[in-house]
Amino acid sequence: MARYRLTIEYDGEGYCGWQRQANGASIQQALEEAVARLDPGAPHVGGAGRTDAGVHARGQVAHVDLAREWAGWRLREAINAHLVDEQIAVVEASPVAEDFDARRSAVARHYRYVVVNRRAPLVFERGRAWRVKTPLRVEPMHEAAQVLIGRHDFSTFRDAQCQANSPLRTLDYLRVSAEGERVLFDVGARSFLHRQVRSMVGSLVEVGLEKWSGADFRAAFEAADRRRCGPVAPPDGLYLMRVDYPEK
Repeated sequence: MARYRLTIEYDGEGYCGWQRQANGASIQQALEEAVARLDPGAPHVGGAGRTDAGVHARGQVAHVDLAREWAGWRLREAINAHLVDEQIAVVEASPVAEDFDARRSAVARHYRYVVVNRRAPLVFERGRAWRVKTPLRVEPMHEAAQVLIGRHDFSTFRDAQCQANSPLRTLDYLRVSAEGERVLFDVGARSFLHRQVRSMVGSLVEVGLEKWSGADFRAAFEAADRRRCGPVAPPDGLYLMRVDYPEK
């Protein structure tokens, strides 16, 4: 068997998320069915992150084992040929060492959340951003977010269904910036709790709307109590941008 690393982008609207499930079509299922057309004996496609229903990716990473050896570009083209009816594309494929694991080998994951701050309905970004009609104050959101940097108990921003063994996580950065009517939340860490990013964004938007002060945000976070979380941001605006691995 030869192992390959796949870099994948997808529009998550219409899928039940990355992971194969009984209740709907998933990204993993579509990829596995495409790969099975090339190698019926191929095991499952393992992903770096289990994105939720409606969440998108520009740089998801996966690995798959195949019986024969492929040139990377040829494998990319072959898989994409069987994804023509999906909102999924393999943008890069390359052979890797047999001990490479898309999830366990990752050292950092980078997400972006996109808010469009305007009253007019979305047309081109419908399903791909969260429209917030009331003007947002970006600087207070960015300032409030800095309390999250470092290793902390993120129970306030942890979904009740999260299966992680511990609420402790180390956040490397969380930057809030504006590009015209778009407000961008860029965040990076080795790993995240279930719906952590959407929970943090939703609470920060409360600061941007001046419903919460920076002190309110800090108090909610430091309470380590899920009941103190603000509204959870919808999945539409969340993108897995990149996954990092050791240089070797």
